[in-house]
Amino acid sequence: MPGDEGPRRRRGEGVDLVHALLREEILDLVRAPGSPIDEIHLAQRLFMSRTPVRAAIVRLASEGLVTVLPNRSAIVSTVDLVNLRPFLEALTLMHRVTARLAAERRTEADLAAIRVCQARFTRARSVRDRAIADRELHAAIAGAGRNPYYTTLLCRLLDEERRLWCLHPSTVDPHPEGMSQHEALLAAITSRDIAQADHLAQAHTLHLRTALAQDLRRHPPF
Repeated sequence: MPGDEGPRRRRGEGVDLVHALLREEILDLVRAPGSPIDEIHLAQRLFMSRTPVRAAIVRLASEGLVTVLPNRSAIVSTVDLVNLRPFLEALTLMHRVTARLAAERRTEADLAAIRVCQARFTRARSVRDRAIADRELHAAIAGAGRNPYYTTLLCRLLDEERRLWCLHPSTVDPHPEGMSQHEALLAAITSRDIAQADHLAQAHTLHLRTALAQDLRRHPPF
């Protein structure tokens, strides 16, 4: 029954479950940009009421992954290729500022956490796994900078980047360049070289920008 909550859950657990499920389906493009989100079907699928489903959709809307329409229905937010340039400008700025702060404020524990993320990125083979590992790595770098506002902004941009990677998988460099860029950035953060960390973070985003531009020329979206 749609109103049956199934196994008893702790308060808020249902919202977290729906949020996590929808978030992964959106980021993996299982739910295509612009596709509708059927609250009733989702509630039935998860054996819960529509209340936690609605709450999860509101949370995803605040993260920019869902758009709530005037009639209160919801769709997966589109990937805005028209505004790709300002997106990449914002991503570049967040990478630079978080790398600078990490070089200035990092602890040995931060470096250990970043190295773990880098090892995961090195082992990743699929586009999805590399995107997830890349997000974890840069979130760890941002965390080392001790500014939660910057971390939140960067992670939101990295989620959008993951969808871009899924739409344009050829932009994910299968060669060691991405790994060597990360290693160089980690070395700069380790040595507290703020200027070099800034420079490498900017170059890292420029690599993505160049790969996307090339792929869009080969496969125009319109």
